[in-house]
Amino acid sequence: MEDWNEKCAIVGVYNVPNASILSYYALFAMQHRGQEASGISASNGKKIATHKQMGLVTKVFDAPTLKKLQGNSSIGHNRYSTAGEDSIDECQPIFARYSLGEMALAHNGNLTNAKEVRTRLIEDGAIFQSHLDTENIIHLIAKSPKKSLTNRIVDALEQIQGAYALVFLSRTKMFAVRDRYGLRPLSLGQITNPDGSMGYIVASETCAFDLIGATYIRDLAPGEMLVFEGAYSQHNTTPKSLQIFTPQPKFCIFEYVYFARPDSKVFGKNVYEIRKQMGIELAKEHKIQADMVIPVPDSGVAAAIGYSRESGIPFELGIIRNHYVGRTFIEPTQSARELKVKLKLNPIAAIIAGKEIIIIDDSIVRGTTSKQIIKILRQAGAKKIHLFISSPPTISPCYYGVDTPDVSELICANHSLEEVRDFIGADSLAFLSLSGLQKSIHHDDDNHQGFCQACFDGNYIIT
Repeated sequence: MEDWNEKCAIVGVYNVPNASILSYYALFAMQHRGQEASGISASNGKKIATHKQMGLVTKVFDAPTLKKLQGNSSIGHNRYSTAGEDSIDECQPIFARYSLGEMALAHNGNLTNAKEVRTRLIEDGAIFQSHLDTENIIHLIAKSPKKSLTNRIVDALEQIQGAYALVFLSRTKMFAVRDRYGLRPLSLGQITNPDGSMGYIVASETCAFDLIGATYIRDLAPGEMLVFEGAYSQHNTTPKSLQIFTPQPKFCIFEYVYFARPDSKVFGKNVYEIRKQMGIELAKEHKIQADMVIPVPDSGVAAAIGYSRESGIPFELGIIRNHYVGRTFIEPTQSARELKVKLKLNPIAAIIAGKEIIIIDDSIVRGTTSKQIIKILRQAGAKKIHLFISSPPTISPCYYGVDTPDVSELICANHSLEEVRDFIGADSLAFLSLSGLQKSIHHDDDNHQGFCQACFDGNYIIT
């Protein structure tokens, strides 16, 4: 429920009439991954048109705007921006003209050697238009001596490090690629066009497929690049797969904890089922008597259902969320923060008063939001409040494409469990163990594929 923010969502649509419209709906479905800016680039086979702007998808695009983005291929991007970077220059997709023609690029992730690469490019004469590490990739492609765009992309990716899911659009082709670790999700879907021909979509989450009626095929493998071509000819448009890096799977475990929509399939598994299993494991690890289990909406719902099912303690929607609250206050005063929580969340005193309750949430970051939730529940008359978290304590920031606080602001990295409990004001506080989280993910299979869990154990896979 607290301040975790995925930096973006990406989508690519190929060989589909009015591809930009499908990209629009896909971005709408993935709005939760970024609310600061949105953009789409589309190609009609001869030129690429781009529109991007600060704001939500529905604010950035309307029917006249989408009509200008003509063509059978398009890519799109939703962005979550960090402080000081709210400008049109930081929006994606990035568009450029270079020796092979035109190209647009959208990126989900973060390059860990971005500063070194940028410094080298600037020393070689490159001129940057933004602070985005994504712009490094455009320059590397433009400067590459390779003859084809496919080989130039590979050449550029061999020079960067970090986490990325990327979609590239040229005038006639589209490319989709994941880093060798597969840290950020990217799935492939198929679309049947009115004339019976096949179109394709790649997106950060499969909830985008559901909205437009696409069929999920598979996830891109770590280190895999798909090449889409033939949309502007009579040739087969089936994407060609190139394994450009040896796979070293380390998927982002926090996709399951918080980021992804519960109706999505991420890394080959349904998110809702895993979150519910996290609640089941939490109940196995932390048994306690109480009158009811209440989720923090919407982040704790699935886990609370699992906890209730395993423990036998009744599930209640004891807190109601107002979904129409946007930015409210600029001044960072305590009263403003408290009011903002009340605007978003309102407890039902009629069922809470005089009761011992278990509150389920997915994580604690700074602890300030949890503190305010506990406070409003006390004011509603709760007799005892137990806060149970369906993930391990967050002790390390992420450097792979997630906007997280510095380690100095992570309350669990700097305080004991008892100190955190005392700060938030709960009668008890408990977290799911890391082994319990892993059990939740693998409860229905024996395929223990690798995950990056640096936010929970401090073991970074890329330095």
